[in-house]
Amino acid sequence: MSRVDEAVTCFRNGNNCAQAILATYGPLYGLDRQLALKLALGLGGGLGREGEVCGAVNGVALTIGLKVGSEIEVCSGEAKKEAYNMVQQFSERFKALHGSLACREILGCDLSTKEGLQEAREKDLFSKICTGFVADAARILEELLTE
Repeated sequence: MSRVDEAVTCFRNGNNCAQAILATYGPLYGLDRQLALKLALGLGGGLGREGEVCGAVNGVALTIGLKVGSEIEVCSGEAKKEAYNMVQQFSERFKALHGSLACREILGCDLSTKEGLQEAREKDLFSKICTGFVADAARILEELLTE
């Protein structure tokens, strides 16, 4: 199974989008899978269902920090520069596919409201749409990790 498929499976098994990414890719850089699931627990739905930056995007940013931090002294300006560069590259590619990084914009409803959350559940958007966001985030991350 590819890591993209693993991330999608993790999401489909009830984890949020950030957990799916971090639990799949974090172990490549020494992060325990269970700890990854704990760290990303509040990031789903655009930061605790606030509709802000997509959790899959946040999971990628955390993974990039792990990757860069395993290669470059974490407290160096060089590490920040490299991490910011990779996150910006990721963001450009994700926005090119979906038009935004904001959960409420790409999902088409605002999870921070009772009505928006109800709409997402009734339309099964988490299964129908968010699965694709997780897959796209993982694919783009795979590209960045191999460049």
